[in-house]
Amino acid sequence: MAAAGAGAEALAASVRDFVSGQQDSRAAEVAAGVKDGRWTVLQLVEALGFCLENTDPRMRGRGIQLLSQVLLQCYSLLQEKEVLHLVLFYESRLQDNHLVIPSVLQGLRALSMCEVLSPGLAVSVLKAIFQEVHVQSLLQLDRHTVYSIITNFMSTREEELKGLGANFTFGFIQVMDGEKDPRNLLVAFQIVHDLIAKDYALGPFVEELFEVTSCYFPVDFTPPPNDPHGIQREDLILSLRAVLASTTQFAEFLLPLLIEKLDSELQSAKLDSLQTLTACCAIYGQKELQEFLPSLWTSLRREVFQTASEKIETECLTALRALSACLSRSVLSSDSEDLLDSFLSSILQDCRHHLCEPDMKLVWPSAKLLQAAAGASLRTYQRISHSVLPLLLEQYTKHTQSSQRRTILEMLLGFLELQQKWGHVEEDESPLLSHQAPVCSVVFSALLDPSVQLQLVGIKALTVLGSLQGFLSSSNLELVVDHLIRLALHEEDSQSSEAAMEAAGSLAPTYPKVFSGHMVPRLEEELQSEREESHHKRHSLQQRCLQALAAVSTHTSIVKDTVPILLQHLQKVQKGTEAKNTQDVISVCQSLHRVALQCQQDAEGCWYFHQTVVPCLLAMAVQAAMPESTHTLPGKALLEEEVLAAMIPVISAATTHLSPELAAQSVSHVVPLFLDGDVSFLPQNSFPCSFQPFGDGEHLEAQRRLVALLMAFVCSLPRDVAIPQQEWLLRELLALSCSSNCPFTATTAAKCFAGLVNKHPAGQQLDEILQLAVNRMEPSLAEGPRRTQALTLLLWVTKALVLRYHPLSSCLTDKLLGLLGDTELGPATADGFSLLMAESPDVLHKGCHADVRIMFRQRFFTDNVPKLVRGFHGAGPDVKANYLKGLSHVLNHLPKPVLVTELPTLLSLLLEALSCSDRVVQLSTLSCLHPLLLEAPQIMSLHVDTLVTKFLNLTSSPTMAVRIAALRCAHALTSLPTTVLLPYKGRVIRALAKPLDDKKRLVRKEAVAARGEWFLLGSPGR
Repeated sequence: MAAAGAGAEALAASVRDFVSGQQDSRAAEVAAGVKDGRWTVLQLVEALGFCLENTDPRMRGRGIQLLSQVLLQCYSLLQEKEVLHLVLFYESRLQDNHLVIPSVLQGLRALSMCEVLSPGLAVSVLKAIFQEVHVQSLLQLDRHTVYSIITNFMSTREEELKGLGANFTFGFIQVMDGEKDPRNLLVAFQIVHDLIAKDYALGPFVEELFEVTSCYFPVDFTPPPNDPHGIQREDLILSLRAVLASTTQFAEFLLPLLIEKLDSELQSAKLDSLQTLTACCAIYGQKELQEFLPSLWTSLRREVFQTASEKIETECLTALRALSACLSRSVLSSDSEDLLDSFLSSILQDCRHHLCEPDMKLVWPSAKLLQAAAGASLRTYQRISHSVLPLLLEQYTKHTQSSQRRTILEMLLGFLELQQKWGHVEEDESPLLSHQAPVCSVVFSALLDPSVQLQLVGIKALTVLGSLQGFLSSSNLELVVDHLIRLALHEEDSQSSEAAMEAAGSLAPTYPKVFSGHMVPRLEEELQSEREESHHKRHSLQQRCLQALAAVSTHTSIVKDTVPILLQHLQKVQKGTEAKNTQDVISVCQSLHRVALQCQQDAEGCWYFHQTVVPCLLAMAVQAAMPESTHTLPGKALLEEEVLAAMIPVISAATTHLSPELAAQSVSHVVPLFLDGDVSFLPQNSFPCSFQPFGDGEHLEAQRRLVALLMAFVCSLPRDVAIPQQEWLLRELLALSCSSNCPFTATTAAKCFAGLVNKHPAGQQLDEILQLAVNRMEPSLAEGPRRTQALTLLLWVTKALVLRYHPLSSCLTDKLLGLLGDTELGPATADGFSLLMAESPDVLHKGCHADVRIMFRQRFFTDNVPKLVRGFHGAGPDVKANYLKGLSHVLNHLPKPVLVTELPTLLSLLLEALSCSDRVVQLSTLSCLHPLLLEAPQIMSLHVDTLVTKFLNLTSSPTMAVRIAALRCAHALTSLPTTVLLPYKGRVIRALAKPLDDKKRLVRKEAVAARGEWFLLGSPGR
């Protein structure tokens, strides 16, 4: 009893403290007590008795506020009978003083979430609110509470509310009428949408419900700055559109409104109306549209014919397509097609005749309207193309100028692409198939025209025709191949040549036999031809043959024909004695690389390419590297750095997409080749002496260069493929990278070592090999003739570990930071920071399955930039530039949002870097500052005087790239606040006059753009 009495006293004290307005925190304590069972809601009501009956409305309001706050936290604990009494109590209080109402509504919101609410109470509460509360006179939060009560009841008591019939709809209309707050409108629009979607009775109040929502159309709302609620105009637009386009019952009111807004001058209103019309067409039928079709077509036609806005034109065409599709759907369930037919007739009547005037400005708007309608359905396509195709074919023949023919063919191309959309159609139904011969004739004539632009359109049309299954006859297909060969090999303009190759690649998978039987042999013949021609012409033709062979290799059966041809040509040119054969070998490798990329998604083609090309390339390279080789010097082309660099992507692309089983099969041959000299798997395996790329002796230097090809292979393998003798291989690569006198060999060995280390599973073996690497590097870095090789190895190993977040990466990075103070290695180390942060093209990237963690750049920045800054401040004047260069490289590769947040602390250093005489530092810093001028204008404007001075000085740099970057930054300065820039306007305009006369065209171009923006600075409308 004593405990109960003490509890009652504590409750009474808490109630008194809250009601008196002294301690609002007492509400949470009382709620906690109810949850803990120290007291009940009934005891709380009894304790509140003195204030609930008080004559002062403020006192009553505080009492009900306490009860409501407790209920909001404890509503799930209430019993059915308690809920009943509380509902009746709160309903009676809705007639109380207006000061009490907000707290009453909060209590009702808590009760609306109770699962034990008795049947009929939801209806009772809503009736009371509709009858007793003038909702729009309440504050925003209290109105939101009313919407929440309605939402809660609609989600849990749907059948009860539907029992109210149209009275519920009418009550809600009264609640919403006049709402202005966007937070409440989003909820209100959702309620209206649910009313319609869940089939509540609208009764005679359809128009009233439409009026109470459509008054907000089109939405005119600009969120206030720093709005904590985050409501955007687009949120309101989409929410309202979902309501307006949710029922056909609104059609008779909505369509006139949309037509009215389409005729307004406001672009946003036009866009909103068009998008809403498109949304409505998804549910409307002929019945809803019939009365308004002429007006809608008039408005759409006018906008497309007259508008200067691309957005409005696009939305008009989308709306027309939606209208046509809507009418097409209605035809399926109607006995009459008259409405669709009459609508399309109107479109044809107003647009068709403009197609006869290819030089006039209405030709394209008309064509776009016709194509939009034709794209709606197969029916509309047949109806419109039946009328338009013959006309376009006739006009093409009638007009002889290339520009006019190009316009007509582009329009025809649009209709061909629509046929592509609807797929294969029987001849008696398809207007296109009924005009097969003239269409082919027109396209072929375009391919023979001297105009490059007309040829390009013809090639596009040819590609589309070829994609239409069954459209081209076998004789036409052979003609297509002839045209493509002629354009690809003999057309002077490179645009047409490249487009013809792309077209061949697109069509080859559809007609592999035709291209294998006709195009590939012709290309092989041209490639091997020994006709008497000028050297330049012969070389150009061979280049195009190689490119065309690669382009057409888009089907496995064709790849099996083209790859042997390319390899045969490679063997031929690398044996040649001309000085040009290095470039010829590179060209073949580039073609092989393209084929490899095209094979990657096809398992069969990928494996064929790999097992055919990789052994062949290795065999030729090994043969070239043999010391007793009888090749003359030009015959060693395969050992040139440029050639090996071209072979790397071929082998890499041929390996990355192999299945683990096939990759394991291949690696079991390639690694023993390099470690044991096992040449048994190579196609030409009779070599004059053994292959020992990791052996000692000057005579093996040529063989060591082939480690580049080993790198291309092993660093591209999937991560789960085991590499045989991996520890031995790593030790050999480590030794070679530190001992080789050839920079190319040392670098590729270091990259190969790093690529393997990056994928190596964590554990003791990895730790041992890394410790061995550190032990090899440290003495070499300290002194000796191979410091550069040691630095290269350190950079690549550091990158490999940074990418995978290995703990040793921080130790190695600290070594690099220490080397920035070295007068000999400092500049190269600073450049190495670009290597650490940039994407590597051949190893250590995701495409070759490297272990690359997300946000490694941000982590590197966070860990090391403070050290770079400290190093800069503590460095001597002769090495300060190294730290600036390293910092500039790190910042230049950092994601811009991260950089913007760190800008205030780093900007002074970046500005100092602009004064550095090193051109690389200048260029890197300018590249870093350019996006910051656009994305952080407020911060950058604080340093505008320094920025203007330094940018203008650098526009006279002797390096063209620096001049261009400085001019771009000067251009970007105009995004800063105008008031900040105006004092510098005259000075900048005068200074930018000098680069207008620069000897380089690209510099002059940037100067014109920058100076024009500064001239316009501060002018009206900007």
